[in-house]
Amino acid sequence: MDTARGAADVQQPTRVDKPWGHELIWADTDAYVGKILHVRAGHALSLQYHERKDETIHLLRGRMRFLVGPSVHELEEVGLEEGQSFRIRPGTVHRMEAITDVDMLEASTPHLDDVVRLEDRYGRS
Repeated sequence: MDTARGAADVQQPTRVDKPWGHELIWADTDAYVGKILHVRAGHALSLQYHERKDETIHLLRGRMRFLVGPSVHELEEVGLEEGQSFRIRPGTVHRMEAITDVDMLEASTPHLDDVVRLEDRYGRS
C-alpha cells in the first residue's frame, strides 16, 4: 500500500446542522455521497422527492415512521426496523419522522441539492 497516498485520503466528516437534527457527511465524491443522519425524536424531514438523486437509507438505531409512495396522495407507511435498508429511487415521494432519536446511514448519488420539498415543518422552500 502506498502509505503517502493513504494518509492524503484521510478526511474529516462535515457536520451540517438541520432543524430536525444533523447530517454527518463522511464521503463526498463525484460518484457517491455517504452520510449519517441524526433525527431527534418528534422531528421530521421534508415531504420530498428527488429528480435525479438515487439513495439508499439504512436504519442504524431508533424507531421512525417512513412514508413513501409515487405521489403525495398515494403514500404508505413502510415498517423499517433497525438493520434494514430501503432504496429511494428518483421521483419517489418520501418523509422520515423520528419516533425516538434516529440514526441512519444514507448512500446516494452526489446530487445533494436535488430536493423538491412538497411540505416542510420548518418553513424551508
